[in-house]
Amino acid sequence: MKKLIIINGTMGVGKSSVCNILLDTLKPSVYLDGDWCWNMNPFVVSEENKKMVIGNITHLLNSYLNNSGYEYVIFCWVIHQEYIFEQLLEQLKDHDFELYKISLVCSETALKSRLKIDVENGVRKVDVIDKSLKRIILYNNMDTIKINVSDISSKQTAIEIIKLIEKGETKYIY
Repeated sequence: MKKLIIINGTMGVGKSSVCNILLDTLKPSVYLDGDWCWNMNPFVVSEENKKMVIGNITHLLNSYLNNSGYEYVIFCWVIHQEYIFEQLLEQLKDHDFELYKISLVCSETALKSRLKIDVENGVRKVDVIDKSLKRIILYNNMDTIKINVSDISSKQTAIEIIKLIEKGETKYIY
């Protein structure tokens, strides 16, 4: 059965880095970052754009789940509220798959440190630090597997996720 692995967490927690490692390790796999569907200039959060982005993401996820060439579908996004999961999963209900919902969480100190490096390297703007810190608490109450990444590398995080999948623990069957 296909495995849909959704990694969420606040900005800068390491989702993309972990997913790239998972893509290289889990085979055959495909990886979608929800931020790719928001890559617009100017960046405008409107109801019309939100609807378009959810539609684009679910279209791609449905295509990947339909493709017999992949066993693992890896998806990451900031998903900070449960209703966003519900919006996505409702549009994937025609598929049979094992679902792994995993939140990457970390301490404020670790998050600040990571984001400051990103800002210094020109990857992010300085305003992301406050935005991300405000959202970090939201992930604690989500119906997801939590992995604290404060003191572990992206590689170690990916290994933990692979162990969860191999054991078949804390999965949802759709």
